[in-house]
Amino acid sequence: MQFTRQQVISRLQSQIERKQAIVCAGAGTGISAKFIERGGADLVIVYNSGRFRMAGHSSMCGLLALGDANAIVMEMGEREILPVVKRTPVIAGVNGTDPTRVMRRFLGQVIEAGFSGVNNFPTVGLFDGRIRRELEASDLGFAREVAMIGTAHELGLFTIVYVFNPQEAAAMAAAGADAVIAHMGLTVGGSIGMSAEEAMSLDVACEQVQDIGATAVAQNPDVLVLCHGGPIATPEDAAYVMSRTGAVGFVGASSVERLPVEQALSETTEQFKSIPIGLTQSTP
Repeated sequence: MQFTRQQVISRLQSQIERKQAIVCAGAGTGISAKFIERGGADLVIVYNSGRFRMAGHSSMCGLLALGDANAIVMEMGEREILPVVKRTPVIAGVNGTDPTRVMRRFLGQVIEAGFSGVNNFPTVGLFDGRIRRELEASDLGFAREVAMIGTAHELGLFTIVYVFNPQEAAAMAAAGADAVIAHMGLTVGGSIGMSAEEAMSLDVACEQVQDIGATAVAQNPDVLVLCHGGPIATPEDAAYVMSRTGAVGFVGASSVERLPVEQALSETTEQFKSIPIGLTQSTP
């Protein structure tokens, strides 16, 4: 079911009025989307990284030259996710830096497919150092993502965006972003996540989420602030951050579909393997 921008905003605001956290979840397969919806997620987000994540690879594959990110999301959405999600807005992860598409026309295709909004993924915000400088110098920088969100806003799509610092938060809020997600990096845990030792602490994440959120709200008082990634990997982690910041929700991908699947599949297989053999067929 497709929703207008205002319908999505109203649904999310109603959660806040009931003092309930907003939960947005990435779905890399149809079965993930079906049961994420059943669990009560407020938004289902389709990232190209979901295809790699649920194939057993790192989510970071979504940032590499392993396929056409926008084509992957359209194919995932139209053939797997949108057909099984019945009552929840579905958001498309759009590669806003893609120079091979006329973005306004492509966003029209996103609307036609049945998506209710967009997110800026893959995002150059996850790059720093030399590669980030050279992307920015080549007109393939974060400003293209901001421009994509501005166009999506003009077209009436709900916009929910990843930002990595206060400056990016201000730019996205000014462009019309309805929600900003303070991104704390690759999620910790599991077989292909960051180790807890490499990630920032939850307290540092709280400081960064608060700084990013405060800047976004100063630019646009109506913007919603959410958190994602890094050490924020479990419901308890998200509760810790939201109790200490202005964040009103959590966005999870690995946290919602990869980590639970890894654990459930391993434990269920181990349970089957623990079954002792009873009567055996006697040999003549």
